[in-house]
Amino acid sequence: MDLTDHGITNRQFIRNASPARLYEHAVQFDGGVITSSGAIATRSGEKTGRSPGDKRIVEHAASSEDIWWGSVNRPIGAPGFAANRQRAIDFLNLQPRLYVVDGYAGWDPACQLKIRIICSRPYHALFMHNMLIRPSAEQLESFGRPDYVVYNAGQFPADPRTDGVDGGTSVGLSFESGEFVILGTQYAGEMKKGVFTIMNYLMPKRGVLSMHCSANVGGDDDVTLFFGLSGTGKTTLSADPRRQLIGDDEHCWTSDGVFNIEGGCYAKCIGLSAEKEPEIFSAVRYGSVLENTVQDLETREVDYDCSTITENTRASYPIEYIPNAKIPCVGGHPKNIVLLTCDAFGVLPPVSRLTPGQAMYHFINGYTAKVAGTEVGVTEPQATFSACYGAAFLAWHPTVYAELLAEKIRAHQATPWLVNTGWTGGAYGAGRRMSLPHTRAIIDAIHAGDLDSVTTLPDPVFGLHIPTSCPGVPSHVLTPRATWNDPHEYDASARRLAHLFHGNFDKYADQATAEVRAGGPVRETVEAMTSG
Repeated sequence: MDLTDHGITNRQFIRNASPARLYEHAVQFDGGVITSSGAIATRSGEKTGRSPGDKRIVEHAASSEDIWWGSVNRPIGAPGFAANRQRAIDFLNLQPRLYVVDGYAGWDPACQLKIRIICSRPYHALFMHNMLIRPSAEQLESFGRPDYVVYNAGQFPADPRTDGVDGGTSVGLSFESGEFVILGTQYAGEMKKGVFTIMNYLMPKRGVLSMHCSANVGGDDDVTLFFGLSGTGKTTLSADPRRQLIGDDEHCWTSDGVFNIEGGCYAKCIGLSAEKEPEIFSAVRYGSVLENTVQDLETREVDYDCSTITENTRASYPIEYIPNAKIPCVGGHPKNIVLLTCDAFGVLPPVSRLTPGQAMYHFINGYTAKVAGTEVGVTEPQATFSACYGAAFLAWHPTVYAELLAEKIRAHQATPWLVNTGWTGGAYGAGRRMSLPHTRAIIDAIHAGDLDSVTTLPDPVFGLHIPTSCPGVPSHVLTPRATWNDPHEYDASARRLAHLFHGNFDKYADQATAEVRAGGPVRETVEAMTSG
């Protein structure tokens, strides 16, 4: 195999090494530890999470007008990117050994990309062996030239004197050259999300919606998508033993249905236990990668509750390690779209049916809330918004994805829902967290079609359509104002959250249609509450 087309003259490399060989190298050369479950445990160095502030996209005439420039996508000139690329190549050429991983992104052959990873850490190679779709021996033989190449030189810092580089970390992407360069961060998730960003750019150009969501499918081939930020229950609720898992994080919706982008899962494992998440717990075995966990020095048992290194401990494993995974990871058109939020203000109903316009509005806003203790300085509920539930990975303006979502909802008659897994009976500190059995009953009712014809009542502030009944859920729980001891306090909390919704959405309103703008809190009602 010849890598000179990529600037790599180092001949000491292994292509698509087996997990066993990568284990050997991780232990022998890279400080890896084999845990009692059989997984390999590693460290990512100083960076234990992504570095979104250091992400750069090459500003080029061919793509510049497409990109959503701003705090998410910051530009770098072609000379700056070339300097970073050469710096990464120089580092890789000096390493005693390299690892090349060739794999695919996307289970649908019509949309599939060929991805090549070039790296110097065996754990990075094993990580992407898990996260990409693994080619057969025949596919590997005829793999040919990749569509995109990832140069992972994360052990070597970027040069802050380079134009477009602010410090020692730089994560750069060129759509024109089909290259992704990592400097100054060894966090493996940068590779995974780099591939996702590529798909987020290319797929909408084909009329395909790329999505940061999980997906599962029932026995009647009814697919459900789950969108939600961290802590909303996306992984928990999509891991249903009565349904098959299509994927836990990244998907695309085409004219034929849904497909998973990845060949594996990258699960948070802080607090992981066999009781709470048995499927993930059992998946952490031989072939899996544990990132930044703490192990007992003698027994090599993992302390999943220990956050000494980071709260963001992670496990990477092939999707077939999940017992009810659907292989190949494809499904039909979604029947239900579930937008999850953890509302710590205690205002949003546990379930509401959305119109396409409302679905677009809430999809663009991507709301959840942080609660006290989650971050330093957070002492009361704080609204958090992330466009399309994954702003950091978007390439186009959020309205592009929202319009594609609404188009597909209408074309395939999918039903969108907003499900609140947060607080009821009061805000955080006064109310209580939504009952997980109640939330599961809501999801079961959605899947069974029990809520399709139930009478709904409009929420006067948010305009949501609230079902008046749901099997397994007390009727008074469904109307949030009725669960508060003081309705006036509810009104004040609802008014405050509505103002936050309006303030965030104003960033996108100039490119949104009238239908989408009308999908949020009712401004007249909010203004009347404020003046009253």
